[in-house]
Amino acid sequence: MKRAPLRGVVLLVGGVALAATATAGAVPLEGEARITVIVSQDATPYLEALDGFRSYLEAQGVRAKIDVHALHGDGTLAGAALQRARQDRAALVLALGSLGAHAAVREVRDIPIVAGLILSTADLVQSPNAAAVVLEFPVETELRFLQRFLPGQHNVGVLFNPAENQARIDAATRAAPALGLTLYARRVQSPKDLPEALESLSSRADVLWGVADQMVLNSQTARHILLFSLRHQIPFVGLSATWVKAGALYALDRDYNDIGVQCGEAALKILQGADPSTIPPAPPRKVVYSVNLKTARLLKLEIQAPVLRAAQAVIE
Repeated sequence: MKRAPLRGVVLLVGGVALAATATAGAVPLEGEARITVIVSQDATPYLEALDGFRSYLEAQGVRAKIDVHALHGDGTLAGAALQRARQDRAALVLALGSLGAHAAVREVRDIPIVAGLILSTADLVQSPNAAAVVLEFPVETELRFLQRFLPGQHNVGVLFNPAENQARIDAATRAAPALGLTLYARRVQSPKDLPEALESLSSRADVLWGVADQMVLNSQTARHILLFSLRHQIPFVGLSATWVKAGALYALDRDYNDIGVQCGEAALKILQGADPSTIPPAPPRKVVYSVNLKTARLLKLEIQAPVLRAAQAVIE
């Protein structure tokens, strides 16, 4: 069922209140759209996503008043921003980051929500008034990049906490055979399980694939996992450029400005009358990555020249 065109949009980006008016143009919306943005964290990806969102709406000729609220990492600040959104009769809330998204889907049922910079749709708790652009890449994307970096490695080890990642590991188990890969998945249900699970992969895995998992991959476990990688000559695929700087062979990342554009595309559909529940969750459509050549040399690996040339960052 189509919604009537909406005039107010709330973007939740994280605590700083800003306002902007886009130029008038070809998009057939009635009046000015009021948007509330909640930004969860004070970090560059959030600002880049907000810039991409705003630029997209301006390019489409949407007249919008965008109120930005920064949470500075404090989720308790979201309630006031959402209350203001109701008072202003906002047409839409853009929540960038999990803190803002969790608050929005918990407290707002009468305003459409676009959530960005969240790990997966699990953060939306099946909210029918929310659309999402998630950070998580499809497992097929991650496994294909693994083949691009390490074409001769076929045995993929992965550690995971089933409470967080069972569905993702199940998806990878289904996808791996079609790509000529064998997945060795080891459950880690408590921190004390990690050493034994890791050692069980030493004679089986050609590569250790990192998935976002708060129990397995965190500041307390990073050194142990990276030392395991070097000691056993098993490359570790990290979660971010920070992991690559610490010693992971490579990590995929996102174009955060383009994620903002994707959020803008979803918002425009909603402003033009689409029901948020009809907009499928979207993964990042642009993949960037960083590479640690020092780690490659220590592991006696050669990264192909085209792969290096396409890297966003190369650590020598």
